[in-house]
Amino acid sequence: MLQRTSCVDTINIKIASFSSTVQLGDSCIINGLSRALAVQRETDVFYGNEGNLSPYRVYSEPIPFQPIDEPFSYARQNPNPLIRVGKIDIIGISSASILHVGNSRHVSMETRIKHIRQLLPIPRKEEEVEVQGQR
Repeated sequence: MLQRTSCVDTINIKIASFSSTVQLGDSCIINGLSRALAVQRETDVFYGNEGNLSPYRVYSEPIPFQPIDEPFSYARQNPNPLIRVGKIDIIGISSASILHVGNSRHVSMETRIKHIRQLLPIPRKEEEVEVQGQR
């Protein structure tokens, strides 16, 4: 079983959004997942069929975890089974982030974001000359 107790006098959070979690107390498993498609356009154009993540490989490719193959040893001593914190101030947590006060056995977090910038084409020199001649 988990061996320490966490005690926080005050927690002040202004914003928790987009599947974020505030967990007070012990947990065995924490899984956080966030997927986002961020499209930045030079002009405000909306096609109505946007938001389908399946065409983008970034959401389906396996994450290449590197195995830990270095030997290590450690000795744990918990002379005081209490972790005490006076105050936690948070402006915001977002996109499947977790504020967890307590003990955890297994934690897994994953965020995948595809950024797309759609800029207007830059006119070529011949086009600029034609436009200037028509004025």
